[in-house]
Amino acid sequence: MNIVLATANPHKLKEFQQILAADNFSIVPLSAFPGCPDVVEDGDSFEENALKKARAICSHTGCVAMADDSGLEVDALNGAPGIYSARFAGEPRSDGRNIALLLERLHGAPPEQRGAQFRCVIAVVAPGGRELVVQGLCRGRITEAPVGSGGFGYDPVFLHEPSGRTFAELPAKEKNSLSHRGRAAAALRELLPEFLKSLQADG
Repeated sequence: MNIVLATANPHKLKEFQQILAADNFSIVPLSAFPGCPDVVEDGDSFEENALKKARAICSHTGCVAMADDSGLEVDALNGAPGIYSARFAGEPRSDGRNIALLLERLHGAPPEQRGAQFRCVIAVVAPGGRELVVQGLCRGRITEAPVGSGGFGYDPVFLHEPSGRTFAELPAKEKNSLSHRGRAAAALRELLPEFLKSLQADG
């Protein structure tokens, strides 16, 4: 079975294809379906945005669709940037400007005040109306400057304290095993076989 991933982000596509590699389904890129709508992420939560994207792409393609919404929640900023993580510094979206603004907002804050977490919500929607939602979290701390050249988004300033490295310093396989997206995907792996089986039972 093919599952269409509702994202134009090549980094997310690659991560999901690595994390969810399986024999009984394949993660198909949005580019395989020309004319897909550009879904506006205007929900009030990660779950609302993920479901909105998955529902729209499911409706357009007629296939099972999967979408995630994820972001960084910083304790000292009352959970910001949260659902606005990708456009924290405004449009056009820029990882570099987002990081610069975050570090500016936390300027002078001691380590104990730089706690943060990545949150990922994944929604799977089937043409018959069945839906599945899972979530993953990863706690960490915001560094005072970017470190590392891997990953994307806020990875260079998100310190994974048990390893002593930022997400941008971790090899992809290691990052995927412990990241918010990896944990959400692990939860999804537990539930997805039964979900897909229920679709086949629906006929």
